[in-house]
Amino acid sequence: MTTTMKKAVITGLGIISPLGNSTEEFWAGIKSGKSGVSAIDRFDISRFDCHFAAQVTNFDATKWMDKKEVRRSDLVQQYSIAAAQMAVDDSKLDLNTIDKERVGVVTGSGIGGIATFEDQCWTFRDKGPGKVSPFFIPMMIIDMVPGLVSLRFGFKGPNYSTVSACASSAHAIADALRIIQRGESDVVVTGGSEASITEMSFAGFCSSRALSTRNDDPHTASRPFDVDRDGFVMGEGAAIIVLEEEEHAKRRGAHIYAEVVGAGMSADAHHITAPAPDGDGAARAMIAALKDANLKPEQVDYVNTHGTSTPLGDIAETMAVKRVFGEHAKKLLVNSTKSMVGHMLGGAGAIEAATTALSLEEGYVHRTMNIQNQDPQCDLDYCKEGGRNVPIRYGISNSFGFGGHNITLILARYDNAAR
Repeated sequence: MTTTMKKAVITGLGIISPLGNSTEEFWAGIKSGKSGVSAIDRFDISRFDCHFAAQVTNFDATKWMDKKEVRRSDLVQQYSIAAAQMAVDDSKLDLNTIDKERVGVVTGSGIGGIATFEDQCWTFRDKGPGKVSPFFIPMMIIDMVPGLVSLRFGFKGPNYSTVSACASSAHAIADALRIIQRGESDVVVTGGSEASITEMSFAGFCSSRALSTRNDDPHTASRPFDVDRDGFVMGEGAAIIVLEEEEHAKRRGAHIYAEVVGAGMSADAHHITAPAPDGDGAARAMIAALKDANLKPEQVDYVNTHGTSTPLGDIAETMAVKRVFGEHAKKLLVNSTKSMVGHMLGGAGAIEAATTALSLEEGYVHRTMNIQNQDPQCDLDYCKEGGRNVPIRYGISNSFGFGGHNITLILARYDNAAR
């Protein structure tokens, strides 16, 4: 006996980002081509090769949590709680009547509470084990984000985290999609976060020569698909999405941003950090997503790329897109959100999926910033001259992580008026 898969739609968004601490501020910054990159002001940067990042600014955790909660939580958790509260508020879920046993929370992060880990290491070294915080472990572990969100709202459905480096939050959204398709939950709060602009994590990325060192002009340092790109710009923040079964959303008259129609995953099995040079794994993820969504390549209008601004990654992804879409690749609108907000690592997939949803709803594809001298090996339409007001039906969001993890999400425009 075959069972019809249920449909999953986005009914709430919450964003904490280098462009602002709300979805509205983020989207306005994206449309205006604003750079969220600035000189690091959290620690002495003089010893490092890279001096800048895309930092969240003007964030006041006490807007979302009481002071005791703030003291007992890592910044990655604070970002997540703020974004989750915004997303749930935006969804207009009635928390008094909803069946909370059918609401899950699945979020991703690549690193989790690294600031707490560093701080407590120094405490242990300097003051001994007795001075290590009793909240050290819950402040550090990645899965505490969905735990805290469930505690905040009383959501009792599936609850866990996904960890796949820079693909983490996209994997979380894919899992949320499957949970809803199978009918296990009516709603899943999903997405991801990262707060890793710390001395140790920065030192690690600098040592691996992964970061741009354009210290004289940090605003243009994130330059995906430009011939002079020299590495990514570290970012941070959170993007939380309320994913809901379509009929459940329609019955309560919810506003729907977009539908999530497919997901595809693969492994490079090539190298711990470098992508497969021909984009093989990325291509297979896109092919799997198209099959999952029952779409032909020519039905896709838009690709929000992983687009990190690394020498190898941008070429490999371009090759993958051309392999999957053939001649249609030249007709695609392609961009990189990271050109403005940097690379949010484990939170990148979520903020880029949210961007794709907003793009589908508004019929607007944002510009890829800082392409001053386009790499001839990156020969697609990256919207380098400006954003485009154009109706798009299907959009792809790609995310790839260290370890060779690849995932593609496909979203579709949703006609609220037709309901």
